[in-house]
Amino acid sequence: MDESWKKARGVFAALAGPPVVWLAAFFLIPLAIIWAYSFGENKNLVEITINGTFSNYAHAITPLYLGIILKSFWFAAITTLLCLIVGFPVAVAITFASEKTKTWLLLLIMLPFWTNLLIRTYALMAVLRNEGFINAGLGFLWGGLSHVTAAMGHPLGAFEPLPLLHNNFAVVFGLVYVQMPFMVLPLYAALDRLDRSLLEASLDLGAGHLATFGRVVVPLAMPGIVSGVIVTLIPSIGAYLTPDLLGGPQSMMIANIIERQFKTANNWPFGSALSFLLMYMTFLAIAVQAIVSRSRKGREAA
Repeated sequence: MDESWKKARGVFAALAGPPVVWLAAFFLIPLAIIWAYSFGENKNLVEITINGTFSNYAHAITPLYLGIILKSFWFAAITTLLCLIVGFPVAVAITFASEKTKTWLLLLIMLPFWTNLLIRTYALMAVLRNEGFINAGLGFLWGGLSHVTAAMGHPLGAFEPLPLLHNNFAVVFGLVYVQMPFMVLPLYAALDRLDRSLLEASLDLGAGHLATFGRVVVPLAMPGIVSGVIVTLIPSIGAYLTPDLLGGPQSMMIANIIERQFKTANNWPFGSALSFLLMYMTFLAIAVQAIVSRSRKGREAA
């Protein structure tokens, strides 16, 4: 038995070795270097001295940068909430659809993954800009309504395009557009394992559809909700491309500030501190969520 276990450990080590080396070489070691940079200073344009200073972190929690970090969390929270509100009914519809329809609906959900994010963002810009499809459609309706009101003696003024681009609305709209599949798929995975007999029992015992949804479906789908919230919230906090292309000067998120520190300002230590401060806050949020979830499970078990 011992000999066979040793052989099994050798096979496991042989299979796990290359991925572990890859992870260490291209993720852990670069991450450790960036972490070390966060405790350093720029001596000149090319040299960074790591001297254990916390000045970069002190600068990162000044009101200006702390406000941008909190705004990033706020945008991510709104995005996650909207994705949950819209994505849950979509996941329910996919779950209870016929097998053929379910396949097509899942294909539509995953279709955005087949297109580069940059292309999708530029397409969204074409929809939201002043001359875009939304404003063009509204302008067409406004023109028709203007003809009707003019015939009634109350002409309308010229149509003013809605400011849908380069503002906070565009950033949140773009984040919801990008992150929606990451919410729908975990919800569908949880709902697809749902025991349909529990729904039938709830309805047979006199509960209405809304009561069944709130007291049966939602609690049973809670693992999918938690997973969907995590995989939507965390990428939204660190989003860079969407706020960079769709947002304005007042809509920058923390990832845009970090990018400017590494490229434009050439201040790698401060950019590293901002990066790890964001990572610390994200880990803290996940830890709080895990503690709350464990506490809730403990109360339910008691």
